[in-house]
Amino acid sequence: MKHIITVVLVISTIIGVFSVTTSIQGEGTKYSVFCANDKVEVDSRTLEQMKSARGSSTCLIKEFDYSSDADDYAKSIGGKDSRCSCN
Repeated sequence: MKHIITVVLVISTIIGVFSVTTSIQGEGTKYSVFCANDKVEVDSRTLEQMKSARGSSTCLIKEFDYSSDADDYAKSIGGKDSRCSCN
């Protein structure tokens, strides 16, 4: 009986640690491609932060988990500083 309780506690601990690790990884930095002042920009700021810095005409085009993915996407739509529109 003691072995069963020990096994259950070990399994519960492993599941708990895995759950916390997974949720922490999911809350990491996001890298976004924005249209700000009619130009493509890549930044790690939130949309609200970008609107504060660049003005209300800023919009989110697409969001990524990795900076390189955001850079690659920006290149695929013309590159940083290329023309864009929030409409």
